[in-house]
Amino acid sequence: MTMQVMERDHGEIIAARLAEMMNVTPATVAMTLKRMERDNWITGTGRKAVRLTETGRSAAHSVIRRHMLTEWLLVSVLKVPLSETHNEAHNIEHAISAQLEERMRETLGNPQTCPHGNPLPGCEHVTTHWFPLTDLPVGAEVTIRRIHEFAEDNSELLTFLVTSGIVPAAKIKVIDILPFNQTLTIMAAGKPITLGFSAARFIFAEKAGKL
Repeated sequence: MTMQVMERDHGEIIAARLAEMMNVTPATVAMTLKRMERDNWITGTGRKAVRLTETGRSAAHSVIRRHMLTEWLLVSVLKVPLSETHNEAHNIEHAISAQLEERMRETLGNPQTCPHGNPLPGCEHVTTHWFPLTDLPVGAEVTIRRIHEFAEDNSELLTFLVTSGIVPAAKIKVIDILPFNQTLTIMAAGKPITLGFSAARFIFAEKAGKL
């Protein structure tokens, strides 16, 4: 999943970045990539960047769709808190058949994003006009639309965002930006919340009219 998201957002998969994000050694990533190339999931091992093959991309898209549909099922039917659905879906996604996936999609109304606002494969156009909070000026009043997958993977950050009311559909206002210490402060759910740029760049919002 991480590799597909990295390729989707950056056009290539950087081995060193993978090791950092997954908290494993570069050697572990290198061995994994070699196995994946042997099985025709990726191409380009031995170079700085690799790419998914059509086989690998198709498999990744299938897992991601099942993961996101499972998140919707957990949220809408089982009422699992938004901060918990990402990790819970990882425990279920691989047990879902293609037939069940299609039934889930129909039952859930063919969602284009997951509950955190990330696009299902093939629906990337939905996010085109959403901007990271770090791109917004002081005074901007916007609607939160997306918590990026890389923020979802940080369970502590995701829990903080959800408990702070920084979730899709929430209305917020940027009230302060301090470039010297890489923070910005927003008003969310009636209270000021300060975020580091490292987290804020993974939170996307839709602008409400001209800023």
